[in-house]
Amino acid sequence: MIPRSLMMALAFTAVLATEPAHAQAGEDWPVWGHDPGGQRFSPLATIDRGNVRSLKVAWTFHTGDAYQPKGSKPTAFEATPIYVDGTLYLSTPLGRVIALDPVSGQQRWAFDPKIDKDAGYGDYASRGVSTWKSPSGQRRIFMATIDAHLIALDAATGKPCADFGENGVVDLRRGLRIPVPADRYADYEETSPPAVVGNTLVVGSGIADNNAVSAPSGEVRGFDVVTGKLKWTWDPVPQNPKAPGAETWKNGSAQRTGAANAWSVLAADPERNLVFVPTGSASPDYYGGERLGENRDANSVVALRADTGERVWSFQTVHHDLWDYDVASPPVLFDVHREGRTIPAVGAGSKTGNFFILDRATGKPIFGVEERPVPKSDVAGEVASPTQPFPVAPQSLAPLKMNVDEIQGSEADRKWCRKEIAGLRSEGIFTPPSLRGSLVVPGNVGGMAWGGAAYDPTNHLLLIPVNNLAAEVRLIPRANFEREDEANSRDLSGGWELARQKGTPYGMARRFLRAPGGWPCTPPPWGTLKAIDADTGAVKWSVPLGQLPQMGPAPAPPAQYGSIALGGPIVTAGGLVFMAGTLDAALRAFDVTTGKELWKGDLPTSARSVPMTFRGPDGKQYVVISAGGHGLPFAPLGDSVIAFTLGP
Repeated sequence: MIPRSLMMALAFTAVLATEPAHAQAGEDWPVWGHDPGGQRFSPLATIDRGNVRSLKVAWTFHTGDAYQPKGSKPTAFEATPIYVDGTLYLSTPLGRVIALDPVSGQQRWAFDPKIDKDAGYGDYASRGVSTWKSPSGQRRIFMATIDAHLIALDAATGKPCADFGENGVVDLRRGLRIPVPADRYADYEETSPPAVVGNTLVVGSGIADNNAVSAPSGEVRGFDVVTGKLKWTWDPVPQNPKAPGAETWKNGSAQRTGAANAWSVLAADPERNLVFVPTGSASPDYYGGERLGENRDANSVVALRADTGERVWSFQTVHHDLWDYDVASPPVLFDVHREGRTIPAVGAGSKTGNFFILDRATGKPIFGVEERPVPKSDVAGEVASPTQPFPVAPQSLAPLKMNVDEIQGSEADRKWCRKEIAGLRSEGIFTPPSLRGSLVVPGNVGGMAWGGAAYDPTNHLLLIPVNNLAAEVRLIPRANFEREDEANSRDLSGGWELARQKGTPYGMARRFLRAPGGWPCTPPPWGTLKAIDADTGAVKWSVPLGQLPQMGPAPAPPAQYGSIALGGPIVTAGGLVFMAGTLDAALRAFDVTTGKELWKGDLPTSARSVPMTFRGPDGKQYVVISAGGHGLPFAPLGDSVIAFTLGP
């Protein structure tokens, strides 16, 4: 009799073998991060340091899906296309999937799920699609829509696969531990593509986690890639009192607490049958008195068995989160070469600005982690964690406190910033939210945002964009908050974002600190691109990233001040790092060994997305980026997909 474990291994290998050889060779871009582990490294080298200045626009495609609902956030076009079998596939915020000719940019087909465009989505985005090819040769495209439906499409025609779910669709709102409130339909979203591991689709969720203690629950689920049937469910908030970490959820809080969801992109190691899940804060973000304890598996990187959902290990980046410090960055898999050994590793970036390098098999830090004392909370009912984890290497990539003497701008702006900050509680990173207001450094866009890191296996370098923008957070007693709660939307012009945090004694107000003249109060640079030696954790180079446009009456800041970025890099064998994501409308190419900017391509608006590259059927290498803007006056909404290739 053949052992069951061997039979499973043979079946798993057969599924993996269904992908075509040319996809494995690397000239395609078959997964959001190029490979399941999310390295975003392409072996293509036709475009290199010597000729990158000759890049020209080859074609531009308009999706037609830029949309501004009345009274809520606009669409965010964040898709990274995939390229397989000679076709580009991408998604739009409105849930449409589009197939494009890679050489002309002409549409081959489009599928429209007809979502409710005006539901009031919190993060009105879709970052891409996934694909799988059956042993019989049928390729499927999978899309998780903003309104939380998992859809399987025939890659050749764009028609739903009738044998998957109910006529090609699985409703992801069904079966949650804490259901989605009927009057808050948009509190549960899908913004990232599913991970495909063998014959399993793994899906996280995007949750409005600052509205109430009992936000929808953040289960990660595995579905059969053929039938769409549920295979397993893993809840980051442990429900079994004997589960690992259950003791870190005090006073029965695990049963009533939601979120801790995985909204960012998942990474996978098919050979080890593992999927790596980046989790966020449990609900609500800024007050944890109803969920006392470390809240293990929230704000963590968790390794699960892809076929069963079994929890293999977990590493927590923030204990008892009070700052919205999600693990926003997709995990990235690479090897660490140390002391004559090759160690399979996974890297995880947090909004804290800390990047943790972990042993892929055990979750243990390869370079060590220190638990350091941090400030106590002065809010009644709250108990902040007395310590927080800091990696020994690499050391924090974002400033962990603010020096008011380094604030830039006019004298009037500097005076305004110093006065505002002087009234806040300010003790560096992990200063808890307070009633008088706390200075949060880094703010809630990071540190590391969802764009995450790329890895260059040639030079053993991690390429990581880092934001530096402080925020102010205030807790408001419930009675006062209900009188003041008139809005609930972010405003980068300097306004407040309010959140109810129902079920707690406090509402929340936060804003990014910007002077009346427009410049951030945070000392620059406001955004950098860094190269980290993956074998030592040392910073090899750091350069300002992008340029902040004029945001008020003051002149535009100088280029060396950089820009916050909501997007990430890719790296190629041509020695290039391609990166957009900044508030200015540009795609840039950097020398991977020095950080020198070699090329800048103008875009119709800013691009809060990750680029990709492939070799087309005409033999040319293309670089493609989605440019949808940031929904701001200087970065208006857009719907452009732009392809660059070498000009004559």
